[in-house]
Amino acid sequence: MAYNNFRINFIVRTILLAGSIFAFFYLFFKTELTMTLVLVGLLIAFQIVAMIHYVDRTNRVLNNFLESIRYSDFTRTFQVESLDSSFDKLKKSFNEVIKDFQEVRAEKEENYYYLQTVIQHIGIALIAYSKDGKVELINNATKKLFQVRSLSNIQALKEFSPELVQKLLTINHGENSLIRVQEKDELLQLSVYATEFKIHNRTILLTSIKNIQNELEEKEMESWQKLIRVLTHEIMNSITPISSLSSTITLILKDLAKDLQEQNIADEHFETITEVEGALQTIHKRTDGLLHFVNTYRNLTKIPTPTFSIFPISHLLYNIKGLLAEEMKSKGINCVIQIEPESLEVSADEKLIEQVIINLVQNAMQALEGRENPTIMLKSFLNKRGRITIQIIDNGQGILPNVLDKIFIPFFTTKPQGSGIGLSLSKQILRLHGGNITAYSEVEKETKFTLTF
Repeated sequence: MAYNNFRINFIVRTILLAGSIFAFFYLFFKTELTMTLVLVGLLIAFQIVAMIHYVDRTNRVLNNFLESIRYSDFTRTFQVESLDSSFDKLKKSFNEVIKDFQEVRAEKEENYYYLQTVIQHIGIALIAYSKDGKVELINNATKKLFQVRSLSNIQALKEFSPELVQKLLTINHGENSLIRVQEKDELLQLSVYATEFKIHNRTILLTSIKNIQNELEEKEMESWQKLIRVLTHEIMNSITPISSLSSTITLILKDLAKDLQEQNIADEHFETITEVEGALQTIHKRTDGLLHFVNTYRNLTKIPTPTFSIFPISHLLYNIKGLLAEEMKSKGINCVIQIEPESLEVSADEKLIEQVIINLVQNAMQALEGRENPTIMLKSFLNKRGRITIQIIDNGQGILPNVLDKIFIPFFTTKPQGSGIGLSLSKQILRLHGGNITAYSEVEKETKFTLTF
């Protein structure tokens, strides 16, 4: 409508200008009215200036409108004085278009902030980056996982894990990989999954990274428990009858020997009975030993449900030090306790955690035999991810790398009289607390067991 009014206005102005020009030439050639001719000439000049101003005014408004769209500046408005003129109607139309753009932009910004909120709220680390490693987006979970405030390029993660950086730069669309990262205080098993997409002819990789160490250990522990239940069940079913029969036969042989003695039977029969009785006693002894062995490993599947309470860690560690003080003193071991802050508290089953730490301290005492300046440090603090941590550190002989990976496996032990369930039991107790236990060792330097809650 505004365009039609503009066209009519322009046509009228053109006709009036053409009429004025015709009158000017008519007066010039046909009359001697000089003054009138001058007035008509001035009228023509005024009409030309007015038409130029009218068209230029429209162009300026149109140019401002197009610049607003080009630079996404929708704060500009066009002042409408009256709706009677076509020019003001044009302004009104422009204002309505700008208002529509403002609504669309506001909706897009709301969607953007909504998406940002969702991304930041997700507990899985997300990184969007280009093929050259330039990072375009990370969420809070990424900052927490890698302990960074910002990340501009994937190469900046080399200090954390060169293997992870290499995988992120070479990973393909839809690929899922597992990266193992060993820190001094924690072991991370990172599951990495990548999705590739394009924006404005740019290839972007959106990668999710999740630490699945807890899930892997949970499944591993469940598998061991199922295996132990099956083995103990089958062994008990086989050994119990043997133990019972050997006891019964032994009693029968004793009665038989008594009868032979009363009947004055030859001595060689007594010797044979004695040999058989000795063999049966050996069988009975071994079956009792196997039964004890099986009952010991049943402890891995019969850990009581933790009774949680909040208690100061200082009370726990100083109590353990007091319990083992005499033994440490006899071996010349110096025990140091370091808690930061001193008021640190934890929600756990105090008795179960005490059992775990005592077992680890006793292992450390054995590792310190024959060492100079033997020292055990009981240390507690909040780690860099804000989790309560207790460490048992000794300067003993250390654990070989090929052994370190196996020490939490049930039945595995390097001690001649060891059962191989102590560390497995400790790991399971920590799992019941929603925590974890890891080991780090440098041969002939130190060994560090870390309990994380």
